[in-house]
Amino acid sequence: MPVTGTFSVFLKLSERSLGPLGLFGGTFDPVHFGHLRLAEEAIDQLALEDVRWIPAGQPAHRGPPRVSAGQRLAMVRLAVAGNPGFSVDAAEVEATVPSYTVPTLERLRAELGVDRPLVLLLGADALAGLESWYRWRELFALTHIAVSHRPGFPVAATALPPALAEEFAARQRDDAAALRVASAGSIVAFEMTQLAISATQIRQLQAAGRSARYLLPDKVLDYIQTHSLYRNS
Repeated sequence: MPVTGTFSVFLKLSERSLGPLGLFGGTFDPVHFGHLRLAEEAIDQLALEDVRWIPAGQPAHRGPPRVSAGQRLAMVRLAVAGNPGFSVDAAEVEATVPSYTVPTLERLRAELGVDRPLVLLLGADALAGLESWYRWRELFALTHIAVSHRPGFPVAATALPPALAEEFAARQRDDAAALRVASAGSIVAFEMTQLAISATQIRQLQAAGRSARYLLPDKVLDYIQTHSLYRNS
């Protein structure tokens, strides 16, 4: 007998809630179209249900951002507004301790449960430096990893440090369907349209009084200009 009515709606929502959830962390100083395109293509190519943006409050692996955590959070919210496939997690911005990926994933596991597939979105350059991350080997028990790369330049184990190359070779999967089979543990790669945009470039343009329009959403650029962000003092 077909399932109908209220129970059918509940079942569909329940099934949907278990779909792969993309996780996109970063300083987003500021967020720009390169970030947005990566998240959008990840949803499309990896069949993610959603991408949760997680701005870092106090990044542990780099110097302090140019603007406050609250301002970076505000810019991310402006950038993703109107896209039903994007959501924003403010917990790291609101925390009083530095942001590390494994504790963040542990927090999300406590919230979402052990069965929900989580997919951490990284660029190829971030993957290459993964061994420097806090408790990096524990990542694979908590999440899948999806690595974006330039078209025609796939990620190769030979380009990675030995310990990471070993993990990559053991966990790499060619089919994004692997992200649904288990809740964590696989590495997949996906091609991303290359946009020659960087947050550094945008900050430099703003500091020099030059236009950054069409490198980031107008709402974000308006916020930067309204609050006089990234200007040289």
